[in-house]
Amino acid sequence: MHIPREHQTTERKKILFFRRAREDREFREAQRAGYALLLQLQATRPWPDTPEQTAQAPAAEEAVASDFLPPDLRVRSRQEVAGLMMRWQQPLVVDGEVRTCPECGAYRDWIVFCMRDDSVWLRCRAGHETKEPRLDAAWYNRHSGPVDRFHPTLEEGLRHLGH
Repeated sequence: MHIPREHQTTERKKILFFRRAREDREFREAQRAGYALLLQLQATRPWPDTPEQTAQAPAAEEAVASDFLPPDLRVRSRQEVAGLMMRWQQPLVVDGEVRTCPECGAYRDWIVFCMRDDSVWLRCRAGHETKEPRLDAAWYNRHSGPVDRFHPTLEEGLRHLGH
């Protein structure tokens, strides 16, 4: 009696499928048994080869200063400064249109401020300042680099940025 070839391949696929399923099931059972053994070993602690660990009291200087860095090396948080500023020399395009100063018509060489309340302000070369409601702190963070300097006054910051 001759069995058609298509039937042979179908039967072979079934055999391979069930063999794989059985092997997977056996593997999972072995994993579960190993995990149960690990839990049992951990429950029988302390292990005979390891000494009992005792918690040491913190040193005097650790108890006083919980922060790692001394205060003069810590970076100021965003809430400790009035705002951040960066220079934006190319034309500023917001929502597909070039942003111009409403007073003098300047369209490039801006100073962009991100204030503590997350509002964004623009200052042109002539010193005109205007709030830009379509920009926010997330936009500022995406386009600004890392803070490299803190300035005690606005004038010093503007001078540092070339304005």
